[in-house]
Amino acid sequence: MGVGKSAVGRKVAHALGYRFIDSDHAIELKLGQKIAAIFSEQGESAFRQMERQFVESGHPEEACVVSCGGGLVIPDGMSDLLKRRGVVVCLFASPECIIERTSRNSKRPLLNVDNPEERVRQLLAEREPIYMNSGACISTEGRNMREVVQHVVRTYKTAAREFKG
Repeated sequence: MGVGKSAVGRKVAHALGYRFIDSDHAIELKLGQKIAAIFSEQGESAFRQMERQFVESGHPEEACVVSCGGGLVIPDGMSDLLKRRGVVVCLFASPECIIERTSRNSKRPLLNVDNPEERVRQLLAEREPIYMNSGACISTEGRNMREVVQHVVRTYKTAAREFKG
């Protein structure tokens, strides 16, 4: 969270002439509820199942950039499922950068805790090994949007050639 997935995803989709879909937004539209309400009323486990259903059937097979939540890749089997669906790019930043970027946003259910900084560090410690094995990893820290988008587009084009075999 806070690494720019949605903003970068929109611009990458535009650069490639693809459709852009944000998985959180698609789930919100389907349920008629905000993510925070889903977490509050149904719990994180139910939300992760909704994310899985979205990945399995919630978007076109081709010409689409999908921005997924930071926890989507964590459940067993999700990384492999994502890799079968297309090119996976994980955006990342340091805990300090994420804390700075998310500190003014109260709409992040996983950070609505007494110590959000500690929670960011905990989530990264748990998730980083999985992220690093899920696909191409690109840092958004210390780079402007244009640089990140260009890097993602280059990475995608190279990986897409390999994906299609």
